Amino acid sequence: MTKPSRREFLKAGGLALVGFGLAPNRRAPLAALLGVRPRSTAALEVIEMRSDALGSRVWFDPIGLYVEPGATVRWIVRENVHTATAYHPRNDNHPLRIPERAVPWDSGFLVHPGDHFDVTLTVPGVYDYYCMPHEAVGMVGRIVVGQPLGPGAEPFDYWVGRPGTDSWHHVPDAARQSFPSIAQILHERRVHPAGPRR
Repeated sequence: MTKPSRREFLKAGGLALVGFGLAPNRRAPLAALLGVRPRSTAALEVIEMRSDALGSRVWFDPIGLYVEPGATVRWIVRENVHTATAYHPRNDNHPLRIPERAVPWDSGFLVHPGDHFDVTLTVPGVYDYYCMPHEAVGMVGRIVVGQPLGPGAEPFDYWVGRPGTDSWHHVPDAARQSFPSIAQILHERRVHPAGPRR
């Protein structure tokens, strides 16, 4: 039996460390061992979930956002109780208004100030979303990821008459009027709600 060379021994040890460091959600231990600070490749964008003191006005801020694919979006509650819910048939038969290959999300009710919910958006396209308890009064938002593609770039009733869509709900009028245009999002990158809010 031959004894491994120093180089082979170090190579095997290095591979063991790499294997340890690449385990899911375990990049930091390897970085710490090597004295390297890991760099995040994805941006974090924050959308605040707001309300006036009486809860009579509610909104997302920004209401329109442009991000590159791979960005993580964080919705964070400032006041009131809200959700961040993708327009998708899996979410209470809402129409599909996110890219077809994207995974729909629903934050559930975020109750306390500071509660938050994150989604990483990798599929290019337009993503429309709403607040479950406040959709009817126009608490909606729109994110463009990379390019303005997919069902979210279509007119609101594009799906009417298509097979399998009979149970889909129409987007309420107040919500339709609240969405910023795709052109505005592409131009401004961050679209804040119109009018005095705070």
